[in-house]
Amino acid sequence: MQNLSVSTTHARLEHFPAAFFAMVMGLTGLTLAWQKAAQIVDAPQLISQLLLGFSASVFVLISLTYGLKLIRHRQAVLDEFHHPIKMSFFPAFSISLILMSVATLTVSMSVSKALWGLGCLLHLGFTLYVLGQWLHHPRFEVAHSTPAWFIPVVGNILVPIAGVEHGYQELSWFFFSIGLLYWIILKTLIFNRLFFHDPLPQKLLPTLFILIAPPAIGFVSYIKLNDGLDGFARILFYAALFLLLLLLSQLPKFTKIGFFMSWWAYSFPLAASTVASLLMLELQPSAFMLNLALMLLILTTAVIGMLLVRTVKAVLSGDLFQPD
Repeated sequence: MQNLSVSTTHARLEHFPAAFFAMVMGLTGLTLAWQKAAQIVDAPQLISQLLLGFSASVFVLISLTYGLKLIRHRQAVLDEFHHPIKMSFFPAFSISLILMSVATLTVSMSVSKALWGLGCLLHLGFTLYVLGQWLHHPRFEVAHSTPAWFIPVVGNILVPIAGVEHGYQELSWFFFSIGLLYWIILKTLIFNRLFFHDPLPQKLLPTLFILIAPPAIGFVSYIKLNDGLDGFARILFYAALFLLLLLLSQLPKFTKIGFFMSWWAYSFPLAASTVASLLMLELQPSAFMLNLALMLLILTTAVIGMLLVRTVKAVLSGDLFQPD
């Protein structure tokens, strides 16, 4: 019985996916939404403080677990790292560091700066690696292109949110430019796949919500870089709002999908939309924007709460640790 238990633990560790880092992105995004809500609509600060502690704990736990997988199942990690779809989830680790740097700005500038620097360095490395793989595409097919491809390259658009606070204005523009340019290119490629090729498999359907994140978080970064609302900022915000409406109108299709780690793709885009709406409320106050921001805050909190419950159940049952 003990040998069976050890064997089961090893099997779970071997199939522990890098997609778990999407949890950290969602939880930290929710933390940022509640931090912004505390500033704009006088939400209780205690909520964001508790969320920050919980997000950091989950990040450490997932990092240690995946580090253990690297030690004990190195080949499984290498296989995942070279997989044409799964490789896109590794940069969720560096994005988590960048998001943590934003969330800790009010806690410790030195900790935030260290997290930001490490996150930027790692993410630039991931970006160069992934783009290099795409350029030489010995194993990539149209079927491999999914919205998850946004994570390694378009994720650069997050950098200015903390970068400007730390005084790295030009470096922030560098990362923002990468994220913005490749968002446009990759969005075109992804839409081409969705419009003219086989539809996404059900397991990957939730990744469609990732389409919302670049314009939503791009709006926040652009405001940081320009310190004001202008026409381009409005384009980014309303593009994100339209994509949110488009995907919410498809809700019946998403409710029929079994639970996978890909469900966490709902979390960060919703959180990014919430933060963007709260920022727009701050810059352009109106009853409509107030109601939108509050509804999104409630929706995002409820969705991530549901995702946590479903994830805990799936972890305990072992359903998330199955080979593809």
